[in-house]
Amino acid sequence: MNYEEFKEKLAKDVKEQLEKDTGKEFEVEARNVEKMNDSYEALTVKETDGEIGVNLNVDSLYAAYEDGTAYEDVVDKAATMAGDALSNRPEFDVEAFKDYEKMKDKLAIEVVSAERNQGMLETVPHKSVEDMAVVYRFVVGGTPEGVGSILITNQMLDIYGISADQLHEDALKNAPEIRPLVIKGMGEVLAAQMGVEDLEMLGLNIPPEQEQMFVASVEGNVHGAGVLAYQNFMDQAADRVGGSFFILPSSIHEVLIIPDNGKFDTASLENMVKEVNATTVDPSDQLTDSVYHYDADAKVFELAEKYEDRIKDKEVDIKKGTLEHAASKPHRDRGGEAI
Repeated sequence: MNYEEFKEKLAKDVKEQLEKDTGKEFEVEARNVEKMNDSYEALTVKETDGEIGVNLNVDSLYAAYEDGTAYEDVVDKAATMAGDALSNRPEFDVEAFKDYEKMKDKLAIEVVSAERNQGMLETVPHKSVEDMAVVYRFVVGGTPEGVGSILITNQMLDIYGISADQLHEDALKNAPEIRPLVIKGMGEVLAAQMGVEDLEMLGLNIPPEQEQMFVASVEGNVHGAGVLAYQNFMDQAADRVGGSFFILPSSIHEVLIIPDNGKFDTASLENMVKEVNATTVDPSDQLTDSVYHYDADAKVFELAEKYEDRIKDKEVDIKKGTLEHAASKPHRDRGGEAI
């Protein structure tokens, strides 16, 4: 079977399998799903009288079929996945979902790559921040597999009758409440990963003023890079690190903060980010390959390369002003008269 034949037949057979196993009626619809950093062909499965469905990734199921998995086993796997997901979905008040006033206290903020999510961003309210975009989700509960959330779309805003600006304002107020900011020194993070509470045992009890790297995220470390959009994040981070700093987008879940103390340059930091993204971070979790900078004195957040250009232009202006000032001063001839 080719891909289209497989997709059509799979939709029919998964529906029949689920109805046979459960005695309920189901609807199975093929659609394209836009995810962060990705998109895929899906079969959306839901009970006929239900309002919430689950998506099955047709691309991965077809890949398993092409790799030699028997078609009947693929159908059985897909039906089992859909049935389990529908049975274990978090409790969700559909009526409350239709009321923005009841939902806005569930608002959270995330940041994503604008370039990697161009298609998705056409359908959702967002704000641009350099080469990233701020998007919004309702955090609706948890399952054994993780935290449930719903990406807010332009269509949802139309239904709620609110503007993107109001959504952003409400999210700025609420996001830090449900996903509080956490900034830790790298020594503290490494110790926690190793299960050691006494930093001194590992030689990681570095004084804050000597710390060379910090990790910023949220409690739970889920989509923690969204703290970049929090109202007071930049100043809080500046207080913690002692001034201006570079930001490395470790992933969509956390960012690294490096004090701008003259020990690092933009080019080497950019190479570091690109190498880590290429070799370590799953594509679905990548933010960008860029490096950012916060100027604590000017209170400016920007791409690090823009910061360097701004400083160079400022230095040129200072030199130019100094020369013009010197040239404008009267000078004296040998006889002492001003010329």
